[in-house]
Amino acid sequence: SFTVSNLGSMGVESFTPVINPPQTAILGVCCTVNRLKADGSVYPAMGLSLTFDHRAIDGAPAARYMSELCKSLENFMTLLAK
Repeated sequence: SFTVSNLGSMGVESFTPVINPPQTAILGVCCTVNRLKADGSVYPAMGLSLTFDHRAIDGAPAARYMSELCKSLENFMTLLAK
């Protein structure tokens, strides 16, 4: 099973979720914080943390999942239009 743990609603900026059997993976969702770009502009950033069982999932597919998730969240309006 795959679980999502959202501590961002409680203002948590980062955490590492722990899987419990029979979970295969758990995604930790953190709160949004304003970050500063090199040009001085501000953008909202949200931390995500993926913990997974290496016996069930290899690191490469897990990394690809996180990469695609981040791309989708960065272009959220485009995702809604699909």
